[in-house]
Amino acid sequence: MGKQLHNRLSDFQARYILSQYDSGSLSATEASAEFEVSMRRFFDYLKQYRDNPEEFTLAYARNSPTRIPPEAEQAIEAELRKEQALIADKDIPIRYYNYSSIRDLLLEKHGLMVSLPTIISRAKKQGYYLEKPPARPGHTRQVLTSYAGELLQHDSSIHRWSPFTQEKWVGITTLDDYSRLLLHGDMVEAESSWAHIQAGRLVMEHYGVPVKYYADQHSIFRFVQNRDSNWRKNTLFTDDTDPQWKQVIIECGSSVTYALSPQAKGKIERPYQWLQDRVVRTCAKEQIKDFKGAREVFRSEVKRYNTRTVHSTTGEIPIIRFEKAVAEGKSLFRPFTVPEPFLTPEDIFCFRVARIVDGYRKISLNHVKLAVPRAPIHSEIQLRILPRPEENSMEVRMWWNETFLGVHTVSASDLPLERITGL
Repeated sequence: MGKQLHNRLSDFQARYILSQYDSGSLSATEASAEFEVSMRRFFDYLKQYRDNPEEFTLAYARNSPTRIPPEAEQAIEAELRKEQALIADKDIPIRYYNYSSIRDLLLEKHGLMVSLPTIISRAKKQGYYLEKPPARPGHTRQVLTSYAGELLQHDSSIHRWSPFTQEKWVGITTLDDYSRLLLHGDMVEAESSWAHIQAGRLVMEHYGVPVKYYADQHSIFRFVQNRDSNWRKNTLFTDDTDPQWKQVIIECGSSVTYALSPQAKGKIERPYQWLQDRVVRTCAKEQIKDFKGAREVFRSEVKRYNTRTVHSTTGEIPIIRFEKAVAEGKSLFRPFTVPEPFLTPEDIFCFRVARIVDGYRKISLNHVKLAVPRAPIHSEIQLRILPRPEENSMEVRMWWNETFLGVHTVSASDLPLERITGL
């Protein structure tokens, strides 16, 4: 072992290295090498520095007491007992202790800062320890993209997020391949094309339009012959028609590629495994029984993943890696703009159907007649349909030959989306 950190570097030198990292002159790997510490420990120093740059000192590291206070010992044992109960419950999909989650919980719930080795040491002494089986050989983890916004991985996970309910809710996420940042992460009660369209809108309006989306073979994302056909005699082949979600993505100026197997979705599956473990543990410990509570936990864990977790592949916290890429011009996101001739984002992030104007200058949607006074008889018009769930209505925006014809508001009960869009 070499000298301790405070003997190798002065406070001035440490502040200089941290400032060089913040300015982008040094990478996280280079800066942590200057400190001669692990990446995780470097980011701990970085957080202390950012909290108070002028008064940052390495003395923080050596002023911590050698023994943790009694209340910390009690809190550790209490959390370990809770973990043991979760593992013993066969109805809960938890088989091992998660000491990192205990460390995070002690800090956030009790304000106690305890190191991970200390928690593991107490667990072994008190019998709260299980050896994990050897990891199965897997593919080499690597970042295949060179820019933020080059590829976004979009997916959903239907899961029983709380052991205190039999209901399964859906987590929807969009992950930037380069930074591993979850650009979107939320939970909905039921999966739908509308939920995925709304996720796309939130990402594009906040971050911009990516070069490409990467999704699986779910029918919401891709039409596949035989699986998605309703007639024995097929007239449409795979990708001959685009689902509503894909139409939105393409019209925004992006494109979609597909994973050919579940194994090909490894980058998005690993964050889901992380989220599932954390969310289920928290819901179990806090006895959360409703969707609202589970959704709050899900959002909280997404935030933790983005802002506090050092990613095992990149060696960086996702939000820091993403912001650094943007600052260095390593981003392929393009600002979202409403494409002509459309007027508002509602014309883009919506459902699309076509109808023919009859001899009375009307169209029919699920037997609901809507007047179209300015469109030629027998012409085809495009309808952009926007659900308004808070008002229990549907907004039908009508277009013909790049001309906006007007809006109709219809009760949602009169326009079931599965009937008029084929979802």
